[in-house]
Amino acid sequence: MTKSLLLAASALTLISTGPASAQEGEHPCLDELCATVSIVGRDATAAQSTGLVHGTEAPRFGTWGFDMAGRDTSVAPGDDFNRFANGRFLDALEIPADRTRYGAFDMLAELSENRLRTLVEDLAQRTDLEAGSDEGKIQTLYDSFMDVDRVEQLDDQPIQPFLAAVRATTTHAEMSALMGSSFRGNGRALFGSFVNDDARNPEVYEAYLAQGGLGLPNRDYYLEARFADKLAAYRAYVEQMLTMVGWADPVAAADAVVAFETRLAQAHWTPTESRNRDRTYNPMTVAELEAAAPGIDWRTFLGAAGFGDHDRFIVAQNTAFAPMAQAFAEAPVSTLQAWQAFAIVDQAAPLLSQRFVDANYAFRLRELGGQPEQRSRERRGVAYTEGLMGQPLGRLYVERWFPPESRAQMQELVANLRRAMAARIQTLAWMSPETRAEALAKLELFNVKIGYPDQWRDYSGLDIQAGDLVGNQQRARAFEWNFRLGRLGGPVDNDEWGMTPQTVNAYYSSTKNEIVFPAAILQPPFFDPSADPAVNYGGIGGVIGHEIGHGFDDQGRKSDGTGALREWWTPEDETRFEAQTARLGAQYDSYEALPGFHVQGGLTMGENIGDLAGVTLALEAYHLSLDGQPAPVIDGTTGDQRIFYGWAQVWRAAMREARMQQMIATDPHSPTQFRVIGPLRNIDAWYEAFGVTPGNAYYLAPEDRVRLW
Repeated sequence: MTKSLLLAASALTLISTGPASAQEGEHPCLDELCATVSIVGRDATAAQSTGLVHGTEAPRFGTWGFDMAGRDTSVAPGDDFNRFANGRFLDALEIPADRTRYGAFDMLAELSENRLRTLVEDLAQRTDLEAGSDEGKIQTLYDSFMDVDRVEQLDDQPIQPFLAAVRATTTHAEMSALMGSSFRGNGRALFGSFVNDDARNPEVYEAYLAQGGLGLPNRDYYLEARFADKLAAYRAYVEQMLTMVGWADPVAAADAVVAFETRLAQAHWTPTESRNRDRTYNPMTVAELEAAAPGIDWRTFLGAAGFGDHDRFIVAQNTAFAPMAQAFAEAPVSTLQAWQAFAIVDQAAPLLSQRFVDANYAFRLRELGGQPEQRSRERRGVAYTEGLMGQPLGRLYVERWFPPESRAQMQELVANLRRAMAARIQTLAWMSPETRAEALAKLELFNVKIGYPDQWRDYSGLDIQAGDLVGNQQRARAFEWNFRLGRLGGPVDNDEWGMTPQTVNAYYSSTKNEIVFPAAILQPPFFDPSADPAVNYGGIGGVIGHEIGHGFDDQGRKSDGTGALREWWTPEDETRFEAQTARLGAQYDSYEALPGFHVQGGLTMGENIGDLAGVTLALEAYHLSLDGQPAPVIDGTTGDQRIFYGWAQVWRAAMREARMQQMIATDPHSPTQFRVIGPLRNIDAWYEAFGVTPGNAYYLAPEDRVRLW
């Protein structure tokens, strides 16, 4: 299992070759954003003073790392610290028309995208590239995406062979095979599958199965009245897409598809339930799958996926499999055909002619996310190229924009954060000596990756063809799936990275017991070599502490120092820990992001613990770095104040209402305003730094503050 500062997969990536569900092996992001974004025409001077992005230049924040002019000092720090630290900036912030949110993360992500666009467009002008080289493939991908005349001429021809294969299915067994083959092609399966480190034996790769089959973000969109308008819009979108490809009786087909998916949603576990690593580790043989969930031709399904005679699968939401398989068995073949056909056109739509692009954007981005305008074709072309050749682009990114000294400075920061965590563990009053020894051993075994991988992935086997956008997408999926499948049962590659260097993100992997910081996040406002150290500790130090904290959150703590999922806590320590986390969850349950949309304390628990650990450790590490000397006062601010300012600054952002609704329902991260407020009100030093008193809105009595790590 991996956890990180951002959650959602890149909005730029038009294909998905990774895990099908947020289970073992997926690399969720540090926050709800893990994408590069686009704003052009920003004023260069304003960009340098407020952090706005201009071209490929790294942003700057104030004169010593924090944007003092962005504060709203009319708000008391204890009434809303996010407003106090970021309010004037937020008041002036406009979300770009082609985005669903914008803020500090997005600005860095925009910088990353601008740099990628520079790389891609530079390569597009070259005439000396070999077609089979990484650079040649990047050139071919981008040029093909930008060949609008050919895309319009082809219209829906690229997907018609896949739709013909769907029409040719006449039995449930044939549909089982088609679902299995979708892992290396087009379409979807009722159950997601991926190959990743075995959580209980993390030295080898194992196969996982998880619930799937839905076209909306999760079960809530089908079952809760507050999403009734989205469900109605989805049903219309299904009908629209089937009509556009000439599917028979699209009205009845759309009704059947939505009814089928609603039945699947009723069987699905909630996102909160799916977080539990003990409950989602259920090894089963094929025979046991057949007995537990009859209705699917399991051997045909798994055989078509390429598993051969492999006979061990780790099932995530095991109790959901039987009702889902029953729904499949009882659905008419015509319903399953329409369900599969819609998935094919929906996935391919961004790569087809403009009528498909527009329809897909109107529902997926405007309706579900509230995005007013489509992104430019150039931006989408870079996204398409990165989606298929992300690591080769990352190699070029690092060569051009990542200074080696950043690695060295990060190593020092990480070392100080680890010292801080060790000091905290050694003094925890609620932890027994037995658990303490195991926790310190786990911390000692933490692996750290900074910037970029030491070994780059070989893409020579990926077949890229000019003018074949959909085919390139399919071949990229097959290339990735076959790569993962070929590792099944073999030793885990501990040098592998789960993110590209240009990703604005960081993550913790519980099965590898490692923390990873890609190059793109090592820039202002997170990390600035010229900034005041306290601001850096509040920014990137908080991120480092956040990822360390994931190793000891409510789920990450279940793995030991080797990455193995096992019990290493005494029952008494576990009880005391869970009493504290229950109190933390109740705090977040009380936060209302929009009317009727409260933060889910259970769903966001791991990230909330990570945030609390992040700020706590950043504060302690900064004090350790002073070696007993007093912190300087800068512009009237103390060192502790600057740490809290640095933390608040990285989360300043605005979000569209529809995107916020989706986040609350699906995302294990709290909205950004509560990522500022939530952890700080549990830290004594924040009260002292800003004079927070019982009369303030977010005041907590000392006995009510949650104290974990």
